[in-house]
Amino acid sequence: MGDVPRERFPARLERFESVDSTQRVVRDWLDAGTPEVAVAVARHQAAGRGRRGREWLAPAGAGLLLSVGFRPQGLAARHSWRLAAAVSLAMLDGAEEAAGLQDGTLWLEWPNDIVAERMGGPLLKVAGVLGDSVSSGEHVESAVVGIGINTDWPATDFPPDLAPAMTSLRELSGGRPIDNDVLLDAFLARLEPRYEALAAGRFDTAGWSTRQITNGRLVEVNLGQTVIIGVAYGVSPESGALLVESAGGQIGVDSGEVLGCRVV
Repeated sequence: MGDVPRERFPARLERFESVDSTQRVVRDWLDAGTPEVAVAVARHQAAGRGRRGREWLAPAGAGLLLSVGFRPQGLAARHSWRLAAAVSLAMLDGAEEAAGLQDGTLWLEWPNDIVAERMGGPLLKVAGVLGDSVSSGEHVESAVVGIGINTDWPATDFPPDLAPAMTSLRELSGGRPIDNDVLLDAFLARLEPRYEALAAGRFDTAGWSTRQITNGRLVEVNLGQTVIIGVAYGVSPESGALLVESAGGQIGVDSGEVLGCRVV
């Protein structure tokens, strides 16, 4: 028997000058029956959102703004978070290559950010990730994962209120211009094998765990009515929970419960 023809990856890719939200665009596609994997990219978003409805705004072309739509076959609903994890890892690796950065320049900050570390200073946010899934029974029916990463954005143009806690690939590379199309290609090239692995029941537990900058650090986790302070000692490969050793013992914190998490 000959090889089965390989489906094109992604099955749909569209670029927009400006949209309200790539999350909305891709969700509409999936609801209308568009097959996976579907990707919408925008130079500008008028109503971009992060976790818990926070705004995600960047000047046109200063960031790579995209959403990826999936229709995973057989992915357990309890593992839906692994789609966002795969997107995050693919973007982290692709960004280091596209910006000419050393391996280990970028890190994952649980639950949904890509950050860089400034010696003697606070962590600097480079990207944010937002996942949204629809489940049928015990399995994921469809999911949209959005990511916005600061790319060709000079520090002189950062919003004053956010500047102390953010950076961009341009700044991390010493002022090197960043080509969003090159980054997009690098991201997709890394996402494809990661998604194929998920479809085959495999998840990069080692990559997900070792790239967490919270490992071994004192963290403050805001759960609304409760604040947990303790040392983060890993993330659960089964639930995606942050594992914290606090005064009350070992705790697994689910990302859906968190209002905020920071390294103290």
